[in-house]
Amino acid sequence: MPSALITSRDNQRVKQLRAAFAGNARLADGLVAIEGENLIREAIRSGIALRTVFLKERTIAPGWFPNGVEVLRLADDVFTSAVDTQSPQGIATLIEPPRWQLEAVLTANESSHTKTPLLLIAAGLQDPGNLGTLIRSAEAFGATAVLTTPGTVSPWNQKALRASAGSVFRTPVIYVNTSDLSALKTRGIRLLAAVAPDANSNPYSPDLTQPTALMIGNEGNGLSPDLLALADDRISIPTPGPVESLNAAIAGSLLLYEASRQRQAPRTSSPEPRT
Repeated sequence: MPSALITSRDNQRVKQLRAAFAGNARLADGLVAIEGENLIREAIRSGIALRTVFLKERTIAPGWFPNGVEVLRLADDVFTSAVDTQSPQGIATLIEPPRWQLEAVLTANESSHTKTPLLLIAAGLQDPGNLGTLIRSAEAFGATAVLTTPGTVSPWNQKALRASAGSVFRTPVIYVNTSDLSALKTRGIRLLAAVAPDANSNPYSPDLTQPTALMIGNEGNGLSPDLLALADDRISIPTPGPVESLNAAIAGSLLLYEASRQRQAPRTSSPEPRT
């Protein structure tokens, strides 16, 4: 049952919720805040334990809450002061985010013998909507994991969370550095750099049925020279229309779809040029 009404914005639990929404992991004790019934249901469906649930003053506690979860009721203005959205839905919760290790994920993938590694590397993406969308696409098209490099927005950013529509709870999202990416090659994983079409990129569909890591660069500057040098090849998406390049989330999603399509119907011969 909910506790007595909390009316102070300086309440320590309210401060913790506010810090979690602001992305301050230290003040939030490493917890992440999520808001709204849809995301909270997705978290529960994904096996994420709810640490504390916060309800706006007149919000009725849903009957689908797990047994034993702590429920705190906040005055309207206190709740609004703590959450991230302008029109709060009246329900928020603190969770402990899943933590993934690249070696463990790749080893589990290799031991299953059922899935060829498919990684998406978000290199310096700063738009949380783009990252969240890519995480959602990664789950939809069966990617092994999403890897994020320095400069990439946190997957637990509130906009990224909402754009992922819950996929971030189930898809491994792992922070990596250049050394980690180099090590992928020792496992036979080919690094493909997504670039705008030019004379140096592959304008056709490469074989994506092999162990592959797709690198998607920063929205404004693309992939850094270091990452381009690390790539085994460059890949581009043919665009007959008069545009310079595609949005990062769209480009990554299209490449993930193409990988999924090829893996469902593996090619038996070299790809032919498109006409």
